[in-house]
Amino acid sequence: MGAAIERLTGIPLRDQWPAWMVALGHGATHWVLAAYLVMAPFFTKELGISYTEAGLLFATFHVCSFIANFGSGAAVDLVGRRVFLQVIALILGAAALAVIVWADGFWFIVPAVGLIGATNNLWHPPAISYLSSAFPKTKGYALSIHALGASVGDAIAPLAAGFIIAAIGWRLTAPVAAVPVLVVAAILLMALGPRERSENAAGNGKKMSGKDYLGGMKVLVSNRLVTALCVIAGFRTMTMMGLLMFLPFYLADEMHLGATAVGATLMAMQIGGLIATPIAGIWSDRKGRRPVVLAGFTGTTIILAMITLIDSQWALVAGVSVLGFSLYAARPVMHSWMMDITPDHMSGSAMSLLFGTQSLFNILVPPVGGLIADTWGLTAVFYMLAGTILVANALVFLVPEEARKDDGEAAA
Repeated sequence: MGAAIERLTGIPLRDQWPAWMVALGHGATHWVLAAYLVMAPFFTKELGISYTEAGLLFATFHVCSFIANFGSGAAVDLVGRRVFLQVIALILGAAALAVIVWADGFWFIVPAVGLIGATNNLWHPPAISYLSSAFPKTKGYALSIHALGASVGDAIAPLAAGFIIAAIGWRLTAPVAAVPVLVVAAILLMALGPRERSENAAGNGKKMSGKDYLGGMKVLVSNRLVTALCVIAGFRTMTMMGLLMFLPFYLADEMHLGATAVGATLMAMQIGGLIATPIAGIWSDRKGRRPVVLAGFTGTTIILAMITLIDSQWALVAGVSVLGFSLYAARPVMHSWMMDITPDHMSGSAMSLLFGTQSLFNILVPPVGGLIADTWGLTAVFYMLAGTILVANALVFLVPEEARKDDGEAAA
């Protein structure tokens, strides 16, 4: 098995452990958000929060994610403390989830969700920049492992949160779900912290002056290929985040599933993504980023348009798992594509720009989706999401078949 993995990836297993450590941390950040999403239908009902207000809560997540994004990429490129920033993101995210135990209404939850959103964007620039630097020739595979960690967190958290909510209620679920995140933060600090400190002591840490950073940022934002990928990623993530928010409500309110069944169905979607990400990463390293992205977007569009026609619980689980496979396959490939066309010394800011664009686009989805759900029902929301991924699919055709760093710099 190990030999087969080495042959497919071209990386000895003994050299892959940093990618798996970062993937563990990525899974923990998604654990926080996934636990919150499973809790949401239950605390909104108890606290009298409407669909529109629930949408505004999720919009707060993306607004704060967007605001935090301005500093996260700069911190990576200017300071170079990538592992330290990842650990801080985990600690703050766990704390934000834990305080929901004291929630007494809409306004109490707003700052907690906002901090979860901020730490989500604090994580990605240092993590993706770290992996891109550590695995320069196999970015697709390394970032697929990073995405695999997210899928594991997204898969385990809904089921675990569903069981915990069924056993002790949503309030106590908040601090209990925060504990594993703190454990992962400690593991990451002990595993990768010494390596980063030794690199910085030897002068190998990625740092740059403020003047060089501003010059590089000017080149980055004027790059047409970078802009195109950011917009495409924005539409894709609108679909993903809208699905993550409204699918639990659809399962609980329209399909009348309990907490455990809701968690299990969401887990099926993440298992589909878990299977897809390494396949997509390896395929994109060999065949190019564009065909993998097109395949994932096309499959997602078709399944989203059909999923509301399913009335069987088991058929729905199967459909959701296939949806997860196609939707999440494109995620690490988009990140790899961005790293392909970005100078190494600006990798943190490039990812900050991409995730900032995603956050800006995502701000619209929760309130608009909430209004649509309140007016026409939850089914209509899925047609809206099918439309956003269809737009992303069309925009992929504007990007050249294969764009690498030299092409990106020439286009600037």
